[in-house]
Amino acid sequence: MHVDGRERLRMAAGALLGVLLAGWLSRWVGGHWGISPWLVAPIGASAVLVFGVPASPLAQPWPVVGGNTLSTLVGVACAALVPDPAVAGAMAVALAIALMVPLRCLHPPGGAAALFVVMAHGAKPQFALFPVLTNSLLLVAAGMAWHAATGKRYPHAQQARASGGAAPGGSATRAAGRFTPEDLDAALLHYNQVLDVSRDDLEALLHHAEAEAYRRNFGHLRCGDIMSREPATVAFGTELQEAWALMRRRRVKALPVVDRARRIVGIVTTADFMRQIDLDVHQGIGEQLRALVRRVGAVHSTKPEVVGQIMTRQVRVVSEQRPALDLVPLFTEGGHHHIPVIDAERRLVGIITQSDLVRALHRAVG
Repeated sequence: MHVDGRERLRMAAGALLGVLLAGWLSRWVGGHWGISPWLVAPIGASAVLVFGVPASPLAQPWPVVGGNTLSTLVGVACAALVPDPAVAGAMAVALAIALMVPLRCLHPPGGAAALFVVMAHGAKPQFALFPVLTNSLLLVAAGMAWHAATGKRYPHAQQARASGGAAPGGSATRAAGRFTPEDLDAALLHYNQVLDVSRDDLEALLHHAEAEAYRRNFGHLRCGDIMSREPATVAFGTELQEAWALMRRRRVKALPVVDRARRIVGIVTTADFMRQIDLDVHQGIGEQLRALVRRVGAVHSTKPEVVGQIMTRQVRVVSEQRPALDLVPLFTEGGHHHIPVIDAERRLVGIITQSDLVRALHRAVG
């Protein structure tokens, strides 16, 4: 566990102030009403959880308050009903666990509270209200105030998930991850143990680990490393028939459109050709495409004749030095299928397709 010096100081200072507040106020109340003891030892263990691991499910307000108080009542009952302190203590701890789990208030200091009551030769039920309940409430209040003042989240409530299973505000990393929230739920069901980490924190941690693994295996690759070099290209004035024949011959679905300096001026894709035909008429698509690309030969024509008339002018390009990992959201969310690659002088040097990216990912993590 890596925690820097500043965080260790914050944890220790919070525990100091939390226990001090609980002790001072409880002593004032106990002195006013003539009640002793006014502070119990398990509160020290609770302070470790509240201020040391505030994200833990065991450190949340209900486990602190409910776990300590209910376990104390269990200890009072066992001390009254079982004469042997050793047997009573063991029963108190066991029954406290059995009670806290279904009530969702499992709290390790609760076991200490139950045992403390037995070893103190019993106590009245009022002991659960003061000092245990009072100490616990004051400690939780101090924890809320301290974490809010130091920029931490407490209570650490579970994030509600959207109906589709994704966490609200889910990032592209989560959406593109190799496991879903349902996969994690299934794994936790098979695990069948209490985890000292919230489900949401565990999911976020696993996604971060997955992202780091991708960066380690894939982050050193540049677009120039995975691109297809010397792609087939056409010019603005290339006839549609020639461009279509080139696409079929090279078995590609996109052709960058370049000028004489090989700078990108557009891109023509299969979709650009398909947009020129009417899919609602009964005439076959193949026949319409043949009619589209057939050269008319007249001076004036009502249909497009050259690539520049149907190409997409706004083209997303990347430099050959750009990290290949940056392309993942472009392909998965941006709707891109082909991305031209340019050099420092903005000249076309290659093209990256979804197949190129998938192949590189497979090699990196394989």
